[in-house]
Amino acid sequence: MKSFINVQDIGDIQKALAEAQEIKNERFKYQHLGKNKTLMMIFFNNSLRTRLSTQKAAMNLGMNVIVLDVNAGAWKLETERGVIMDGDKSEHLLEAIPVMGCYCDLIGVRSFAGLTDREYDYAETVLNQFIKYSGRPVFAMETATVHPLQAFADLITIEEHKTNKRPKVVLTWAPHCRALPQAVPNSFAEWMNAAPDVDLVITHPKGYELDPKFVGNAVVEYDQKKAFEGADFIYAKNWSNPGVTNLADYGKITCEDRSWTVDTEHMSWTNNGKFMHCLPVRRNLIVTDDVIESPNSLVIPEAANREISCSVVIKRMLEAL
Repeated sequence: MKSFINVQDIGDIQKALAEAQEIKNERFKYQHLGKNKTLMMIFFNNSLRTRLSTQKAAMNLGMNVIVLDVNAGAWKLETERGVIMDGDKSEHLLEAIPVMGCYCDLIGVRSFAGLTDREYDYAETVLNQFIKYSGRPVFAMETATVHPLQAFADLITIEEHKTNKRPKVVLTWAPHCRALPQAVPNSFAEWMNAAPDVDLVITHPKGYELDPKFVGNAVVEYDQKKAFEGADFIYAKNWSNPGVTNLADYGKITCEDRSWTVDTEHMSWTNNGKFMHCLPVRRNLIVTDDVIESPNSLVIPEAANREISCSVVIKRMLEAL
């Protein structure tokens, strides 16, 4: 595996899930693969779970790890071609990337959407420059449009906690005080569509339609109560307007309806449903205290599985070196 961005990169889902379980049972089994190899983790944005879980996974596999926070201690980087660099950015990404590649064997990149230019964000401009110019295998640690390590961990969590063979999984929009990217819901929808035994329903206010390439065969239901009925898993997540129905709305907050907050009444509509969220979560905005603290909340096991999903990805990349 030379790159990891979308669900297609993981190959057979069932094999990937079996490999995840194997690694979870014996986390240090493949330490020999990473001996004398170095992972460079590059962060253009803040991180807690991604930073910790990815570093832990790499260490489990015997790797050395370099962490570069671009906004703390590195030169400010220009990402656009043709720019006269007479401002506060001292180095261009096109020089920085191959230099980074000199010091490592694998690269993980975290770079969020700017939420001002949909074409630029959905072209994955920053990530693709790393793939093109680094000379190293590259995996996404959340990009402008996707977060595959999170979605893989979500699928592992659902597989571990499902009580029937084909669960109903609902991705629900929830309100937020800031404009957030669509990366997590995009990848969640993509991975649930690829899973062989999941019925996916996506619910959100009208105008918040995700890109069709991620929605796939999911049922889109604008009535949140109807969507929740009989659900086995509720995955709550805010996203800003994707600009699919109106490009001018891209990246904006066009709905602030607090009735979409997931509370005990919402969960009562489900089939004793489990609550999921990628974290960090704004309590009593996305979800109420009683729901996230309930026995049916999976947010901590879900976060723990980030180490496992990342271990599978890094293992496969090391095997391909």
